[in-house]
Amino acid sequence: MSPALLIARRELYAYFRSPLAAIVIAGALLADGIYFYWKGLSEKLLSAEVLQEFFYGHSGAVAIASLFIAMRLFAEERQTGTMTLLNTAPIRDIEVVLGKFLSAFAVLTLLTLLSVYMPLLIFINGKVSLGHIAVGYLGATLYGAATLSIGLFASAVARSQVIAVILGAVMLVPLVLLWIIARATDPPLNSFLNALAIHHENYRAFMMGLLELDKVVYYVIVTFFFLLAATKSLEARRWR
Repeated sequence: MSPALLIARRELYAYFRSPLAAIVIAGALLADGIYFYWKGLSEKLLSAEVLQEFFYGHSGAVAIASLFIAMRLFAEERQTGTMTLLNTAPIRDIEVVLGKFLSAFAVLTLLTLLSVYMPLLIFINGKVSLGHIAVGYLGATLYGAATLSIGLFASAVARSQVIAVILGAVMLVPLVLLWIIARATDPPLNSFLNALAIHHENYRAFMMGLLELDKVVYYVIVTFFFLLAATKSLEARRWR
């Protein structure tokens, strides 16, 4: 088994030995359910619109959950003093980052899978395309991977888990709100800012059940960038 998978397994066990994963998943599903009932089921919307509202609300739960899931990945190692073991182990920094990312992504995927019953409730009184559901969940998964990589980078540079969450939010919120700045600017700058926004234009297509390759590539690039940044941060600390 590769070192990355060994680290992923170790971290996954750590998640479920503590109440963190259960609390984050339960809290996210509760928020998901409340929003879905309030915005989706209590209003007179078409079935496709209800599904769009579900994926919109789910994206918020995923983003917040990502920051809390990722906060412990490196910050906890630093707080408990076990970071030295990672720095001196014969493992490459990229393998450490990938292992920790995979474990957190597994927890986030579990959260996403447990929410599947909500869009299925639409079939009780309506009808939606299974393709729409599949594309929506693909978007939620890609969005979750991107926000998780931001949280992981924050944990890699922060000294504590609380600071990791705050730093992750400080980086994520401006990326989410770029579309508002885009509205106040003129072309071509507004198109550029819209293309950079991590949620608005890039996530909207998935909400509507439209699979667009450039949106998939965007989330892959964001995830890769922050994982690379976390790796470089670890390398810099190792040299110091």
